[in-house]
Amino acid sequence: ISLASGNVAPYVGPSDITMMPSVTDVAGLNRISRVILGNAARAIAGMAKAAPEAAGDGRPAVGLTMFGVTTPCVTRLTDRLGAEVDPIVFHATGTGGQAMEKLVDSGMISSVIDTTTTEICDLLFGGILAATEDRLGAIARTGIPYVGSCGALDMVNFGPRSSVPDRYAHRQFYQHNPQITLMRTTPDECRQMGEWIGARLNACKGPVRFLLPEGGVSMLDAPGMPFELIDARSALFAALEATVEQTPDRRLIRLPHNINDEAFSDALYTHWKEIA
Repeated sequence: ISLASGNVAPYVGPSDITMMPSVTDVAGLNRISRVILGNAARAIAGMAKAAPEAAGDGRPAVGLTMFGVTTPCVTRLTDRLGAEVDPIVFHATGTGGQAMEKLVDSGMISSVIDTTTTEICDLLFGGILAATEDRLGAIARTGIPYVGSCGALDMVNFGPRSSVPDRYAHRQFYQHNPQITLMRTTPDECRQMGEWIGARLNACKGPVRFLLPEGGVSMLDAPGMPFELIDARSALFAALEATVEQTPDRRLIRLPHNINDEAFSDALYTHWKEIA
């Protein structure tokens, strides 16, 4: 279609749809459209001819969420999980979380280690990598084993610095690169996130373990790093503990580690192993 070179997120969503812009309008054939439509037809034929016979290798699939600032944690997990399951990592960019939960709903993922819940920051506070209101909905609907954490809940993502809404002009920022600006979440925002996540964890009927890294929720929220803010972290954890209705199957676990510490990664694995 002629719109395929623009914002196609509403059309593609979390699916693996391939789109090819038509360049010219689809109003009869011409020397340009003949070539482009011919290329599209050959691409379709090639994909159909080379389609794999079956997906997967017999191992159960585990969904994991990762962001740049939680990469060490998730990389250790995938290395350790690889011998037992098929670890499928999703980039927590809004569509990443949606794709993971769509596969959970479809039965293709049997458990989740949701280390990086950062898409909720952008949903609640206007960032560009937002989850939908259905984040954690598939976990509640299916009841699959769920281990989660607070990965990158210290940041809201915006584009270039000039794109940050005026209402946030006074806030603390970190320029990840010229195209990405990170805004540190405040204690009040962290409280709101804790309540939002807690309410959704309460709706989950399957086994739930949600781990709280007291040493920081990202690379930037660590001793001496730009987003270290103990008050914000404390507000997040306190809101979760006040909201989550803990039971033997639904537990919050505090750990004295940064999310990227090896001991924290080990704890995620241990709790997943207990409930998966």
